[in-house]
Amino acid sequence: MVYALRVLPDESPVRPAYEVERLTARAVRISVTDRCDMACVYCRPSFADGYLPTEERLELDEWERLVRGLRATGVTRVRITGGEPLLHREIVPIVERLSQLGLEDLAMTTNASRLEAVAGPLRRAGLRRLTISLDSLDAQVFASITRGGRLESVLAGIESACAAGFDELKTNTVVVRGVNDGELETITRWAWARRITPRFLEIMGVGEGARIFRTRGVAYDEMRERLASLLAPGDARTDRDRGPARYARSRDGAQRVGFITGTSNTFCGDCDRLRVTSDGMLRPCLSRPEGVSVVDALAGEDSDARVAERLVQAWSVKPDGEWKGCTEATAAKVSMRATGG
Repeated sequence: MVYALRVLPDESPVRPAYEVERLTARAVRISVTDRCDMACVYCRPSFADGYLPTEERLELDEWERLVRGLRATGVTRVRITGGEPLLHREIVPIVERLSQLGLEDLAMTTNASRLEAVAGPLRRAGLRRLTISLDSLDAQVFASITRGGRLESVLAGIESACAAGFDELKTNTVVVRGVNDGELETITRWAWARRITPRFLEIMGVGEGARIFRTRGVAYDEMRERLASLLAPGDARTDRDRGPARYARSRDGAQRVGFITGTSNTFCGDCDRLRVTSDGMLRPCLSRPEGVSVVDALAGEDSDARVAERLVQAWSVKPDGEWKGCTEATAAKVSMRATGG
């Protein structure tokens, strides 16, 4: 099926300059680097597997032109990911450039290993929200899951982020049976004490996660049961225009816990996400390898229009609502470190 690109004659701050005649990307996750200083067991093989990061990465000006072009098609939300985005030598300038493009939301996901020194500069550069991977509050368990990560550094980064005054802080915990599934209440209480929203994720069957999600995964219903003493009864609900996470309220209504159910209850039907790899590939689905390169569209004065055209091409191969995301066979062949989380 082919989707048409229309140039809108009367551009205004509330309308995109280009419109795709179909539900199109509103949220984009850009992987500014595929390098990472951790090798989490549900994400990527160990460091000993000989993986070489790509040498072809977009530069600062290219990221700005790319997001500007996507903004012209109606993208309103950008999340910076990796690999580990804080390994990028120009991560603060990238945030500063993107924050000036009129986005509704600019956020980042990080493992926080290097966050302590840059939390303040990132906030001043215009980063609004931060999500931090935190798979355990036990140093030994944390080191085991991340294959060598130092919990002390991550916690110092979180404390720095709390002091920096971000609009919102969240943690992501991928729950692995027999490893950290006994910590849900501990992590929740720890996060709530810092006005952080904890979120618990089912293992996704993508890449390395495909090896363990059926045997080590913990489903939403079980997570919810483990937190029953802390949460009010009732259905967990999504936030409008804030991704697939569903949130349940604390019993006093003051705080929340989020759940991301990529395996037991996939959320493909109304997905509006696009991913961009560090080498400039537009990827319309986390669980499929198809993509469209945008690199050669970033030069010249009409780059916005060319980026919009590539978006149409990429979006045309996005699976329909019958697709079941991370449970599909193709997901096991996708590299999370190349695609971005």
